[in-house]
Amino acid sequence: MTGPVIGIVGGTGWLGRAIASAVLAKGFVTPDRLVVSSRSPAAALPGWPDVACVADNRDLAARSDVIILSVRPEQFPSVDVNASGKLLISFMAGVPATALAASTNAVRIVRAMPNAAAEIGKSFTPWFASAAVGHVDKVLVRQLFETCGTADEVFHETDIDYLTALTGSGPAFPALLAMAMLGHARTRSLPESVAKRAVKAVITEASALLAAENASMEETVRTFLDYRGTTAAGLRAMIDGGFMDAVEAGLDAAEAAALAMLRPR
Repeated sequence: MTGPVIGIVGGTGWLGRAIASAVLAKGFVTPDRLVVSSRSPAAALPGWPDVACVADNRDLAARSDVIILSVRPEQFPSVDVNASGKLLISFMAGVPATALAASTNAVRIVRAMPNAAAEIGKSFTPWFASAAVGHVDKVLVRQLFETCGTADEVFHETDIDYLTALTGSGPAFPALLAMAMLGHARTRSLPESVAKRAVKAVITEASALLAAENASMEETVRTFLDYRGTTAAGLRAMIDGGFMDAVEAGLDAAEAAALAMLRPR
């Protein structure tokens, strides 16, 4: 059975390219059933010569059954796409389903927020579907997002705006913690290579314990606090120093930024 043709507007940006590469590598679609738009079509997806690369988004929309909008929110007003009768998937922060419907004529609309880890197949992608999106569409959406990681459907559109802040930032928040730890390690005059390996071991390796089934973040922290050792001393100092408040403020700010994307400035 032949699958749908998927078109990615912004298919040469970092996220569009990551999604395109994932669906091709996992065999979700064959190259002849993928269309991407690019201002320089000839160089859009090197290595996949059978992928159609077009410069006109109207052409992409006409060819596609599923249209993915992978552009920045401020670019949305200039995107000319007629998605009438098509499944429309938007990766844009802060653009509500009502605005997507008004601009594209789509009725079946999904808002989703993959993150940069899509490049390595580790994105967590929350997604929200409008009432017109049926079971078959939802199966397709889940399978599409699982080509580049894991996915969860949420049932309130406001949840996508919040998760844009929480998970859409991808590696940025762990990278900030790693940067702070590395900066501190450098004050101890450690060899640079040792300092970097030590920090990465904490951020990317030791934290993998949280991925285990039934792992509890609260129990992990409580266990170390109750042990009253060096880790407990570090945790207590971070908490008392406002670590939790700083994280809450950061997430609040990121959520507010997502909601403000299309507001007049």
